Amino acid sequence: MRIAYACVLVAALLPYLWVLIAKRSGKRYDNRDPRGWLARQDDPRVQRAHAAHLNAFEAFPAFAAGVLMAQLAGVDPIRIATLALAFVVFRVLHGLCYLAGRATLRSLAWLGGFACVLALMALAITRLATSAA
Repeated sequence: MRIAYACVLVAALLPYLWVLIAKRSGKRYDNRDPRGWLARQDDPRVQRAHAAHLNAFEAFPAFAAGVLMAQLAGVDPIRIATLALAFVVFRVLHGLCYLAGRATLRSLAWLGGFACVLALMALAITRLATSAA
């Protein structure tokens, strides 16, 4: 489970990587008015990095829940770790594609990460259903 839990940590930190890139890409970041600063930015890289930041926060809760559900249900730790690693790879690719403005590849990376979350949850449900029978 160490690998899967490490992946949860990495996924929790990804939003901060993307927002750091947004802040470094724009003109003179103003920490006293971060939302106003963002609204004044005309560089599309800043906007894309910020969007990646928000999307990473949106994806995190379901992923963390999926890992914990699978672990608590007794799913094979190797399957959990594999799906968790795949999720992190997809989410890093998602953010990089967001920064590069590659919408189709970004959507495919998002779909890959989402499929990992669904697989974790489905494995947990299936494991519980078979152990109850």
